[in-house]
Amino acid sequence: MKPNSGTLVINIMNGGKAEAYEGVYQCTARNERGAAISNNIVIRPSRSPLWTKEKLEPNHVREGDSLVLHCRPPVGLPPPIIFWMDNAFQRLPQSERVSQGLNGDLYFSNVQPEDTREDYICYARFNHTQTIQQKQPISVKVFSMDSLNDTIAANLSDTDIYGAKPVTERQPVLLTPTGSTSTKVELRGNVLLLECIAAGLPTPVIRWIKEGGELPANRTFFENFKKTLKIIDVSEADSGNYKCIARNTLGSVHHVISVTVKAAPYWITAPRNLVLSPGEDGTLICRANGNPKPSISWLANGVPIAIAPEDPSRKVDGDTIIFSHVQERSSAVYQCNASNEYGYLLANAFVNVLAEPPRILTPANKLYQVIADSPALLDCAYFGSPKPEIEWFKGVKGSILRGNEYIFHDNGTLEIPVAQKNSAGTYTCVARNELGKIQNDVQLEIKDPTMIIKQPEYKVIQRYGQVSFECIIKHDSTLLPTVTWLKDNDELPDDERFLVGKDNLTIMNVTDKDDGTYTCIVNTTLDSVSASAVLTVVAAPPTPAIIYARPNPPFDLELTGQLERSIDLSWIPGDENNSPITNFVIEYEDALHEPGVWHYQTEVPGTQTTVQLKLSPYVNYSFRVIAVNKIGRSQPSEPSEQYLTKSASPDENPANVQGIGSEPDNLVITWEPLKGFQSNGPGLQYKVSWRQKDVDDEWTSVIVANVSKYIVSGTPTFVPYEVKVQALNDLGYAPEPSEVIGHSGEDLPMVAPGNVQVHVINSTLAKVHWDPVPLKTVRGHLQGYKVYYWKVQSLSRRSRRHIEKKILTFRGNKTFGMLPGLEPYSSYKLNVRVVNGKGEGPASPDKVFKTPEGVPSSPSFLKITNPTLDSLTLEWGSPTHPNGVLTSYTLKFQPINNTHELGPLVEIRIPANESSLILKNLNYSTRYKFYFNAQTSVGSGSQITEEAVTIMDEAGILRPAVGAGKVQPLYPRIRNVTTAAAETYANISWEYEGPDHANFYVEYRVAGSKEDWKKEIVNGSRSFFVLKGLTPGTAYKVRVGAEGLSGFRSSEDVFETGPAMASRQVDIATQGWFIGLMCAVALLILILLIVCFIRRNKGGKYPVKEKEDAHADPEIQPMKEDDGTFGEYRLFSFVSSAPF
Repeated sequence: MKPNSGTLVINIMNGGKAEAYEGVYQCTARNERGAAISNNIVIRPSRSPLWTKEKLEPNHVREGDSLVLHCRPPVGLPPPIIFWMDNAFQRLPQSERVSQGLNGDLYFSNVQPEDTREDYICYARFNHTQTIQQKQPISVKVFSMDSLNDTIAANLSDTDIYGAKPVTERQPVLLTPTGSTSTKVELRGNVLLLECIAAGLPTPVIRWIKEGGELPANRTFFENFKKTLKIIDVSEADSGNYKCIARNTLGSVHHVISVTVKAAPYWITAPRNLVLSPGEDGTLICRANGNPKPSISWLANGVPIAIAPEDPSRKVDGDTIIFSHVQERSSAVYQCNASNEYGYLLANAFVNVLAEPPRILTPANKLYQVIADSPALLDCAYFGSPKPEIEWFKGVKGSILRGNEYIFHDNGTLEIPVAQKNSAGTYTCVARNELGKIQNDVQLEIKDPTMIIKQPEYKVIQRYGQVSFECIIKHDSTLLPTVTWLKDNDELPDDERFLVGKDNLTIMNVTDKDDGTYTCIVNTTLDSVSASAVLTVVAAPPTPAIIYARPNPPFDLELTGQLERSIDLSWIPGDENNSPITNFVIEYEDALHEPGVWHYQTEVPGTQTTVQLKLSPYVNYSFRVIAVNKIGRSQPSEPSEQYLTKSASPDENPANVQGIGSEPDNLVITWEPLKGFQSNGPGLQYKVSWRQKDVDDEWTSVIVANVSKYIVSGTPTFVPYEVKVQALNDLGYAPEPSEVIGHSGEDLPMVAPGNVQVHVINSTLAKVHWDPVPLKTVRGHLQGYKVYYWKVQSLSRRSRRHIEKKILTFRGNKTFGMLPGLEPYSSYKLNVRVVNGKGEGPASPDKVFKTPEGVPSSPSFLKITNPTLDSLTLEWGSPTHPNGVLTSYTLKFQPINNTHELGPLVEIRIPANESSLILKNLNYSTRYKFYFNAQTSVGSGSQITEEAVTIMDEAGILRPAVGAGKVQPLYPRIRNVTTAAAETYANISWEYEGPDHANFYVEYRVAGSKEDWKKEIVNGSRSFFVLKGLTPGTAYKVRVGAEGLSGFRSSEDVFETGPAMASRQVDIATQGWFIGLMCAVALLILILLIVCFIRRNKGGKYPVKEKEDAHADPEIQPMKEDDGTFGEYRLFSFVSSAPF
């Protein structure tokens, strides 16, 4: 067992056997107050036995018969996962005809010739031991009727009558389960799996029903081609008779499975810890339920209560222990055990008899600052036994606070919902019980809100003009505001044309890219306000066509007046090219330290042609000049002659000196090294000095080379230090440097925020509060708090999903925050952590909260099928996000006439457990528009719409209506998508019913991936397409759609390309003889086409064509288009393509 821990470690890595530790373990924790015990922990070694050897005979089956290939895997712990594969380790394809049962056997409802193979192999995968066991291959030989007839004919004389019977269709027969009834027992909360597999030809279809009830919504799933019924999270209400029905064209068969749901014990009320003071009364309640009803037994400190030491204050009454007038010796840990034949529950509850006077945990004289008209929360965290009573007073001699303007929380917090100026002052919290009394004062300050009294206004400015936005604010005098400008909700461009003043933003030389929305944001430590305005840039008025250009470079540079620290430079300006020179820029090169690199020195007005330049020691200077006008900068002038200055001690010390620790026990002193010309001479070094602040220590110094960092080790964690860095060279020291304050390294915070509280505001928003951690425990610069929160489960679906944690960061010493974007009717957890520069501290205990119901999303789909003369069938899917418990659906519909006008609206309320509806008594050949939505107890969700048309009358002729002459669009349908896959391509075909001249497209992607669908356009209105460039041995999903019909696609089909095969054949398309042959065939075809074209021009109209025109069938001649009616030919085509 680990030291100072209750963890028991069993290590078998050094040769021990797992079987030696098999058994039942229980942990007991004991101290002077009592003993707590754990649940029983069962240890069993995993097992993956080998397959028993057996001789497998080949299976000879006649085409159309049923077949079962038995797997019979070895019994392992835990049980293995079964799957069937071939010799190439490819999974055997399964379908409604061929599928694997829950017991691992492979069932054939009817065998086909393509089922013949010798490598049906059953594999058992034992996940815990990471091993896979393989059964011997099973051979299946299917005899088709044709092969049987050939065999019989070869063995009989010509006079014999022979011939095997053709494949006959057969009614369904259940392969599993056998008989007409069976029973199934499942435990509450588990997954119920019921299976029915049938034989027959054609292949039977399985349907499931529950006798006398409905299959539970949102918990029912069909697997294995509907042969398996899966109900998750079963309860006692799911008990009953479930019937599976197997049906084909010849008949049906059914089986009834009687399901009984038992239950291991589960808590109704688990016992909870009690804190009592001497003389008080209390109860421990332990209530559990199950099927059968569990028995309740009590233990005290791990000993059955019947033989435990007597306690006169204790009385056991079934599932309740009653305590009366307890004493301090009554403290103990009690265990409640609820058990039945399916399991047990064990809970520990500590009864702590404690006598403690009140204590207030909130720091004394804590200051709270809030904005006027905002809520104020004043904390008074307390502890005591008996539980203290809390009272609040205002002022030194104030009376007790009462009334509706205050809210008193159970944790002692005083809330002022709307704090006014007169709410400021001293508040006193008093906690008292029979053992004593204590009080604590806190201070409340009310600040004026920050306001923008003059907001930026909408501006229209000409290109190259100047514009200014004002943002004048008013704020509390004790708060320091910061003003930030944004452009289109992003930072301002890094451009010198943008000038930010105290109360304004000015943009110089406006261009088209400056067009947008500008926002002024004012922040204080307590509040934030903003205002926005739009800038529109328009073209400037036309100007005369004057050619402007950059100036020519200056020339004839001359150096005069050479001194140690200065020199005079003069030049002659070049041509200004119609734009006056505004200024000259002087640059220098240090040939000693950075040859070839030019640096900015200074600039002078455009009217000046001489300048005195300041120089640094130990630099070999040369200069050049650049002229600038409004168009741009000239090319640099030719460099001047060089001038080398004498060496001297450094004039300046390194800039940007900082002391920041990288580890909890060090201090990293950094600085920006002097540049070459700043060294003033050879041998540049630095003197680094430091001492702990507020401690009477001497300076510690060290001289280092020309580097930029020095690390001081062995420092205390996060302690302030005084730091300075002084430059020196071979000629002496720089002036005494200034001191900066740094800190040694930070460490992770020590404690988690306490008293985390969550207030749910609505179904998507919650507010979280917490107590700040003491600054001593932060051990670094407090950066803020992080709130981790995540959804545990949806209360409507009761299904867990992948947990995705979200993080919100609240800067500074903030003690509350809002959690937006929550999902309605869900259970959440959160915790809070404090953050410093090193990282995050420990998390607070997880806090659970739940969001109320909301309105649901729209139903997942609405399909309208089976149109008849006077009825339509509606099918729909439940909302993807129910956001609560669905109470009903609402269907509204109305007819649409030929002029697209809407008729009267009909509304129908539908129970929530329905998923289809047949609307009857509708008008024939009429278009209807449907509106459909779902409801919870909160209200109605968003609706989904659809349109459909009832079919024409039975005579097949549409009755003309006013404004008729245009056929209504047909309800389109693409069905029977089939695939034939090869190694790198697949043939896709489909059947289409709908309007003529549809333009189809095929979408496909790798099955199981989340990549986007790839789209291929089908040329013309063909109903087939070849997908090329596929990856061998890969499963793909494919679907077909029609252009112009939004959201109209076929159902998805899955196919798999063949494995990549190495080929030794020569590509015939690259052979010379083949290319020559193809060219000869093409030339012959071209000659035949020319001959046909010549004969056609000579022959005129074909006699056959004349006969067709003369004897056309009068039944299919179209009517005239101007009589306002439909032609019979068009009408017949319409009827044949309607999706009945």
